[in-house]
Amino acid sequence: MDTTLLVLAAGMGSRYGGLKQLDGLGPSGETILDYSVFDAIRSGFSRVVFVIRRDFEAEFRERVGAKFEDRIDVGYVFQQLNDLPEGFAVPAGREKPWGTAHAIWAAREAVDTPFLAINADDFYGHGAISTVANFLKNSPSSFCLAGYRLDSTLSEHGTVSRGVCRMDASNRLLTVQEHTRIGKTAAGIRDEADGTMFEGTERVSMNCWGFPPDVFGLLDALLVRFLESHGNEEKSEFYIPAAVTAMIDAKEASVSVLPVESRWFGVTYKEDRPVVVDALASLVRAGEYPSPLA
Repeated sequence: MDTTLLVLAAGMGSRYGGLKQLDGLGPSGETILDYSVFDAIRSGFSRVVFVIRRDFEAEFRERVGAKFEDRIDVGYVFQQLNDLPEGFAVPAGREKPWGTAHAIWAAREAVDTPFLAINADDFYGHGAISTVANFLKNSPSSFCLAGYRLDSTLSEHGTVSRGVCRMDASNRLLTVQEHTRIGKTAAGIRDEADGTMFEGTERVSMNCWGFPPDVFGLLDALLVRFLESHGNEEKSEFYIPAAVTAMIDAKEASVSVLPVESRWFGVTYKEDRPVVVDALASLVRAGEYPSPLA
């Protein structure tokens, strides 16, 4: 069973202050997504497709894609504002991308296998990527989500947005509720936006989704619906959790939440960078990754 890794790498990190997808954080200058592709290769993925922007295509191909072209089939697609279903146009004044679900939809002509969709700037860990890989190979027509513990995904340097999963007794996803300002406080883990308190053991989505290829048809219909309602807005976004929740509500998808204990980390703020550098160095010292990646 062929499987594809789809890497969402078109975004800029506004809070971080630069194109963090190309920031060398590993002991030999590896980017975070270098580790994701390395983990995908050793988990049996046969192809990687990067969703990028045209304005940094040359640099991205040279600094990222070229590293893997002799080890895995590499493809590229572009997330563009004017890539929309027939009958829709970009509203005047809009510059903001259409969101993560639109980024996946942008790959509709490049991916025809079960696939894992991830963010370029998050470190997911070999355990999580291999868990999703095994699920896709054993259940190629099914949906899944790697569920991380909330308390292992927080930043010491500010609040974060997290999609908290609500599941049934069989670990089937019911909905993903976005909490926009979760952080550590003296009283515990709290969403400063609405006051919700958390235990820390809740499972959250870090955008590590497993999809069958027919998800593109479902996304197409949902994107049309989104554009009919929000297409004239300058900053509205078509997000993966909202799209998947709509599929669940319409009984078009059943999503298995796969609890993973892999270590997740990412660079949300500039102050997170030294923590990530140290964490990657620690994993290399422990023998979990070679340096340089080979």
